[in-house]
Amino acid sequence: MRILLFPWLFLIPLLQILSVRHFLLASGQCLEDQRSLLLELKNSFTFSSTSSTKLARWNNSSDCCLWDGVGCDSTGHVIRLELENQTISGQLENSSSLFNLQYLERLNLAFNSFSPTIPTGLSKLANLTYLNLSDAGFVGQIPRDFARMSRLVTLDLSTHFRGFQQLEMENPNLQTLIQNLMELQELYLDGVNISAQGGEWCNALSSLPNLREVSLSSCYLSGPISSSLSELHSLSVINLNNNNLSTTVPDFFSNFSNLTSLSLSSCNLLGEFPEKILQLPMLQNIDLSNNNFVTGTLPQFPENGSFKTIVISSTNFTGSLPDSIGFLGGLSWIDLSNCNFTGPIPSTMANLTELVYVDVSNNMFNGSIPSFGMSKNLYHLDLSLNDLTGNIPSTHFEGFVYLSFINLGYNFFTGKIPPSLFALPSLCKLQLANNNFIGQVEFPSASSPFLDTLDLSGNQLNGSIPMSIFELQRLNVLSLSSNRFNGSLPLQMINRLRNLTTLDLSYNNLSIDASSGNSTVSTFPQLSVLRLASCNLQKFPELRNQSNMIGLDLSNNQIAGEIPRWIWEVGDGSLQYLNLSCNHLVDLPMNATMPNLSVLDLHSNQLQGEFPKLPETAIYVDYSSNKFSNSIPQDIGNSLIFAVFFSISNNSLSGVIPKSICNASYLLVLDLSNNALRGSIPDCLFHDMENLGVLHLGRNNLGGTIPDNFPINCVLKSLDVSKNILEGRVPRSLVNCTSLELLNVGSNKVEDTFPYMLMNLSSLRVLVLRSNRFYGNLSCSLANGSWQNLQIIDLAFNNFSGALCPKWFSNWKGMISHGENGQSAQDHLRFTVLHLSSLYYQDTLTVTFKGSELEFVLVKILKVFASIDLSCNSFEGNIPETIGELNALYLLNLSHNAFTGTIPKSFGDLTQLESLDLSLNRLSGMIPPELANLTFLSVLNLSFNQLLGSIPWGRQLQTFTESSYEGNKGLCGPPLNISCKGNNDALVPSSVDANSVIETGFDWQFAFASLGFSLGAGVTVAILIVSEKGRDWSDKHLERIFLLIFPRNRYDAGKVNAVRNAQIPIAQKFSSQLSIIYK
Repeated sequence: MRILLFPWLFLIPLLQILSVRHFLLASGQCLEDQRSLLLELKNSFTFSSTSSTKLARWNNSSDCCLWDGVGCDSTGHVIRLELENQTISGQLENSSSLFNLQYLERLNLAFNSFSPTIPTGLSKLANLTYLNLSDAGFVGQIPRDFARMSRLVTLDLSTHFRGFQQLEMENPNLQTLIQNLMELQELYLDGVNISAQGGEWCNALSSLPNLREVSLSSCYLSGPISSSLSELHSLSVINLNNNNLSTTVPDFFSNFSNLTSLSLSSCNLLGEFPEKILQLPMLQNIDLSNNNFVTGTLPQFPENGSFKTIVISSTNFTGSLPDSIGFLGGLSWIDLSNCNFTGPIPSTMANLTELVYVDVSNNMFNGSIPSFGMSKNLYHLDLSLNDLTGNIPSTHFEGFVYLSFINLGYNFFTGKIPPSLFALPSLCKLQLANNNFIGQVEFPSASSPFLDTLDLSGNQLNGSIPMSIFELQRLNVLSLSSNRFNGSLPLQMINRLRNLTTLDLSYNNLSIDASSGNSTVSTFPQLSVLRLASCNLQKFPELRNQSNMIGLDLSNNQIAGEIPRWIWEVGDGSLQYLNLSCNHLVDLPMNATMPNLSVLDLHSNQLQGEFPKLPETAIYVDYSSNKFSNSIPQDIGNSLIFAVFFSISNNSLSGVIPKSICNASYLLVLDLSNNALRGSIPDCLFHDMENLGVLHLGRNNLGGTIPDNFPINCVLKSLDVSKNILEGRVPRSLVNCTSLELLNVGSNKVEDTFPYMLMNLSSLRVLVLRSNRFYGNLSCSLANGSWQNLQIIDLAFNNFSGALCPKWFSNWKGMISHGENGQSAQDHLRFTVLHLSSLYYQDTLTVTFKGSELEFVLVKILKVFASIDLSCNSFEGNIPETIGELNALYLLNLSHNAFTGTIPKSFGDLTQLESLDLSLNRLSGMIPPELANLTFLSVLNLSFNQLLGSIPWGRQLQTFTESSYEGNKGLCGPPLNISCKGNNDALVPSSVDANSVIETGFDWQFAFASLGFSLGAGVTVAILIVSEKGRDWSDKHLERIFLLIFPRNRYDAGKVNAVRNAQIPIAQKFSSQLSIIYK
């Protein structure tokens, strides 16, 4: 073999010399007519001589075959013209000398600015095999003459930078234009308006037997994908992105054995994606992103698989990421974000040495973080919004020279943050928000010099903020909120960060010193967003020269006095978000201009005076819990044209509700509760405000009737008109509000029978009719609905009578738990109406304990919280055994009625019950021993009945005081001082008339376990109200504390009365664009 190869050492240089000679001959024989045509073409063009890299160098003194962008054949005829991106503008006339270059085989005019239409003269170039007019500025109909260019192999008319106009294939259509192009192998028409049905465009393409690559993205194509496309056996590239195909992907795609690239992004795909397509041996790139309704799973990948890019983001793919992913040695890009994948991230991904981009965010991956140590070229890693756990080994992030983006936020990582994360030399963005990282941050001074975003918010980091952070000269975003950082920090420290635009230090244990001496000119960098909520601020920071600010949050601090007038001028009119809530502010400047303010939150201050001015572009306004007085302006609706949220509850407003408020047609939330408003409820509040999801008018002096004009398309979710002087009956048209979840008409003068029509509202979860004049029986025959989601019902203090219907309680599935130990899932009753990010419009609960009213906020109504209060009526007969099926019940009050018979043994199955009041009835027999199994029972009142026998022995029943059992002359045993005679035989009591007993028992809507718990909860939740960290923390922990503390408290029987006002979570993160979501 060596002897045979030896002569090639001389032959190869000889061949190279011959080839160069042939090239010189081929390109050195420019014909004069060809030169003239090219120079004439140049002179007809308008272009920039400084930007053009080709045309500007054409001249009469050089061989035209050697000009940049020109190629000739061996006879000197121009066969190639490459003039892409030459800043050419103007019209290409049909008389252009271009069309006299009859030998032209390849023409590229892409990325210029021709106008307006494609010239028909192109059809004269009959020898063209390659034509590229992509992004050349042409618009309008593609000429019919294109069909004459039958030798075309590649045609590219795509437009990626579309304006208002685009190329069209209407008359003639796609079929007509390409039916003669039998040699065509590559067709690129991206952005061309084809507007064809599935059968049309598929049949047109199938007429091209040699077609290998087709790209028709954003062409207004529709489905279905016709089987005629299966005839194109040579297809290797298919791109149909951004077409509303609304169809399934056909199985025959798996027969395209040459397929290397498949792009079906944003096609509204349906059904299950064929798994066999993902196993095609040649497939290198696949993009199925942004198809929310397509389902599928990832297959087992073969060894030495061909994949380089896998993008399946924002689909409904499920299952696990197979270990065989490690076989794809050439994989460089994987994006599985916003899907439903589960299981661990395979450790075999460590074998993927070519990886540069990994995004598996917003799934349900669990387990520990894998190592990507072999992927040394990795530059983007996003594992956020999963269920990943454990510590992060420091070695996992060593040796990555190019890694610039890391997002591990919204997981369950624990331990300390590895210092190696901060030392990555190319790191630009590091986001570790909302994990469980602990300890002090070890932030080395030799951190990445390119770091521009650092987000450590929502963890349990403590100690002082590392001063080396303030040495990061390129830092643009710094968020350390909702941690346990402590100590004092002069706000002047941010002066070192001259590129800083976003700063959030909220909800730590910091004391921020905003002093700036006597200067009124701040030296702070020009900020867009500043959030210093709960930072122990004593005064307003000096922000008057901030010209770029769009968001400012100084809530939950100790700022007192008047709101300075200059605060409205921050950002030179660009301020969109201002939150000064939960301070000690007393005065609001009148006639302040707020040209672009969309969100204004001033709740929980001491602001007083007349009704304040509203921002001109208000979207969210909260003036609640202040001392504003006088009346609501008659023209208020004109100031709420764009508003979706408006609350002025808990003030001292009087007068009537202006009808103009109905002009605020976009309102989703309206809360005017807890004022002194009078008059009637405007009819238009229900009928005209089509978007209203929450209406709270409780605790006023409103009279008249509740308007009965709820529209057919009513979207109301929460209606609270409690504690007024409303009369009449419950509106029958409420049945139109099919999404209604909460109805509170308590404490009025409503006179009506039970509103059976509401039983058709399957969404209803809270019903409060207490303290009215309701009357009549609760008939089984009229109960047509089932209230599957009902969890709280309060009919107390009315005139209902008759026996209870057993089947009612069996239907209330919302009070039945199928979880372990009878505990239901801790979900919440929430009304998601406005989504910005994390502000809360909170659920409130007012508890009256022995006449003393304690008001505090629970943040949300738990789905786990179930309650029945039928007290103080005239119900009679036996207590239904079916109540014992409601094993998620926490509170049950049947007191002050005329029930007879025995206490149902099934009550022993109410394993979550914490309060039981059966007092002041005519119950007889013995106390069921099963009640001793209610280990969570904190409140028990069986007093003033006709019970007899010994009190069952157990862990709970002997812990209550005698008052729980008094008035039952036949009862004996502890805790009573009456010993049972003989074999625990008890005295048979004489008849006790419950109606003759002085009503000293329970009178409550929601009884809490103890005053200690109430006070403790009040303090705890008070913190939650004013603390964003508390709000986030409460999502995870408030319910858990509720469950842990509740059963451990005891208090004697007392009078407890509760009224619920549902409120809604909304958002708080700043954004120049406010996204409104109504669910």
